[in-house]
Amino acid sequence: MVKEKVVKTATKKKQPSKPATKRTPAKKKGKKKELKEMPAWVRYLLGVLIVVVFSSAFYFFFIRPYAYRWKPCYGLKGYGVCMPAGYKVHGIDISHYQGKINWKMLEMARQGQFPVHFMFMKATEGGDYADKNFIANFDSAKAHGFIRGAYHFYNPKTDANKQADFFIRSVQLEPGDLPPVLDIEQKGKDMKKLQDDLKLWLRKVEAHYGVKPIIYASYKFKTRYLNDSVFNSYPYWIAHYYVDSVRYQGDWKFWQHTDVGTLPGIKEQVDLNIFNGGKEGLDAMRIKEK
Repeated sequence: MVKEKVVKTATKKKQPSKPATKRTPAKKKGKKKELKEMPAWVRYLLGVLIVVVFSSAFYFFFIRPYAYRWKPCYGLKGYGVCMPAGYKVHGIDISHYQGKINWKMLEMARQGQFPVHFMFMKATEGGDYADKNFIANFDSAKAHGFIRGAYHFYNPKTDANKQADFFIRSVQLEPGDLPPVLDIEQKGKDMKKLQDDLKLWLRKVEAHYGVKPIIYASYKFKTRYLNDSVFNSYPYWIAHYYVDSVRYQGDWKFWQHTDVGTLPGIKEQVDLNIFNGGKEGLDAMRIKEK
């Protein structure tokens, strides 16, 4: 009986778990106490820094690029935006992203304070992608009295010859249409190869249609990657949003000044453009009878 009591006592002494768990919360309380002892001015300063960093990042990425949208319009508004001052020839560009267009309603845009004279339509992309709405849009534009043009969205990963041939097969330009457009927005991996390939596309398309193609590119893209005398010899269509005026120093023919225009007959927002000149200058660019 004595032995049994000894065994039981020893067994009870071998349970160390309870004291260990009691020590843990004591440490946590110590940490909380340390945090509470942080000076109030330090906590305040940290809070201010967090707010400043967050606000600065939000402004830089989400507000600054589009600040022009919220600036007061001191000129005239049209199609839901502040229109560039001093230009009389307006146009739009469309693709399948605008969906099915009510052309009878859109024809209303040919009248009013900012009549739409011309429109460019996406025809092709890369070596085998055709915009599903191009044919319907291209035919309807002419039927409703708009001066029309077609553009090709260039893919640096696809052979330039293949892209030129695909555009030529897909787009039947007629006298009275605007010259074909090369839309270049992607730089690829090798700048020299990109420039050589673009020159190939331009030469081949010019030889087929008998007119110099128009180059569409953003202000920054043109300055960084197409700053070459060969490219400067082609009519330039500049994409430069949310600014009062074009900052590009070279010669240009078209300016895509916003991507948030609203027009009758089109449910989605539309890119708005102006021509750098009068109606006579635009007519002079149109393809002539051979």
